[in-house]
Amino acid sequence: MTAPLRLEGVEFAHDGKPVLRGLDLSLRAGTITALMGPSGCGKSTLIALAAGLLTPDAGRVARRCARLGIVFQDPALLPWKTALGNVGFALRGLGLGRAERRARARAMLEAVGLDPGDAGKFPRQLSGGMRQRVALARALAVEPDLLLCDEPFAVLDAEPRRALWQLLRQIRERTGLTMLVVTHDRDEATAEADCLAVMDKGRIVPSGQPGAG
Repeated sequence: MTAPLRLEGVEFAHDGKPVLRGLDLSLRAGTITALMGPSGCGKSTLIALAAGLLTPDAGRVARRCARLGIVFQDPALLPWKTALGNVGFALRGLGLGRAERRARARAMLEAVGLDPGDAGKFPRQLSGGMRQRVALARALAVEPDLLLCDEPFAVLDAEPRRALWQLLRQIRERTGLTMLVVTHDRDEATAEADCLAVMDKGRIVPSGQPGAG
């Protein structure tokens, strides 16, 4: 089966400083891969390259997906739209009617743990954790087959994190969604992911499956 995402020999420098150095990474379809590594090793750059937001200086990034979802550390919500409006805005290019967009957006906001009353709130009225849930709902609402997440749950407490990981696993089992999720929590990665990719000095280093070694 063709890998939904493959990076081959990818190199990238920022202001002349090497960030990624011949990096290779391939995701298996229908799996959750946790990406770990020390701060500054290039994890966020890898996500941006995988999403097509940056162009590698060398090497190749190949995506085999019909629809891509992205969740960054910064939720990047539109401040003039409500939580419902932010999720609905992402659906405008799918050819759905207004009522269907609103219904899907509302259902996804509830799926990520927001109360129905929060749907009408603007980003400034939401906590950091709530804004991140809106960002996750926005990414999932388009029904992607490849989801890239850069520490999506970093601002959440333990119980909400577990609930959202459970939601991602349920969606993966139902749809075959492939995910690459950056996390700093090794216990979380071991418990929740199917595969573990570890970065160091701009490369993926041998790690095996979660819990190996």
